[in-house]
Amino acid sequence: MRTPDFIIGGAPRSGTTWLCHLLARHPEIGLARPIAPEPKFFIVDDLYRRGVAHYAERWFDRLTARVVGEKSTNYLESAEAAGRIAQTLPRVRLIFVLRDPVERAFSNYRWSRAHGHERLDFIDAIAAEPGRATPDGMRYARPFAYAARGMYAALLRPYLAGIGRDRILLIRFDDIAGAANNVASAVHGFLGVAARPGDADGLAPVNGAASAAMPAQASARLAAMFAVPDRALAALTGLDVSGWTSQRHAT
Repeated sequence: MRTPDFIIGGAPRSGTTWLCHLLARHPEIGLARPIAPEPKFFIVDDLYRRGVAHYAERWFDRLTARVVGEKSTNYLESAEAAGRIAQTLPRVRLIFVLRDPVERAFSNYRWSRAHGHERLDFIDAIAAEPGRATPDGMRYARPFAYAARGMYAALLRPYLAGIGRDRILLIRFDDIAGAANNVASAVHGFLGVAARPGDADGLAPVNGAASAAMPAQASARLAAMFAVPDRALAALTGLDVSGWTSQRHAT
């Protein structure tokens, strides 16, 4: 029975699919296929009840690479998934890609608008988020979770407690955009495979969208909302998020 050596667990709209495409270029790495729909084994109760043998047979038993893994971006949002992963896969490594939560929220909003789920303006959508219900059949897509998904410190705490900082790699979306070769080397080193920084060459953004200006009022509101959570993230994990805050001040 084969289980994953690593899991890419989030965050949505932050470059996780790009990371899958990067890892797919490495001859020592095998990924659960298809990439979409994702396995979601540790957050879907009906799947989890089928047991780890089902998980292994469905996603990993036929993979022949030395290191294998999967991507389910919603794991980051679930403390229950953190506990299940820690109990079921005591040696697994976890990778989370984190994006400036202000930019991530706007990207999520634009996705929701493009797919017909959102009718409100961005500033109104942010204000309405706490009281909005998730549409039927969209429990995991969560089209209105703009700010909630950016509270990274709170979301990561169950993983740090159950799995440990040494087995969690945090990648900044900014580095994918500006230093992709370094990201490739860092991920390969974390997974214990040969470093191949050139695997990032020519790898374009996946599921991207044309740039658009964020409304200034919404940007200011979100910047204030995330100021304390971002400091908490840096203190909890050591991740340098100064680029996020400096960019907000610059705009």
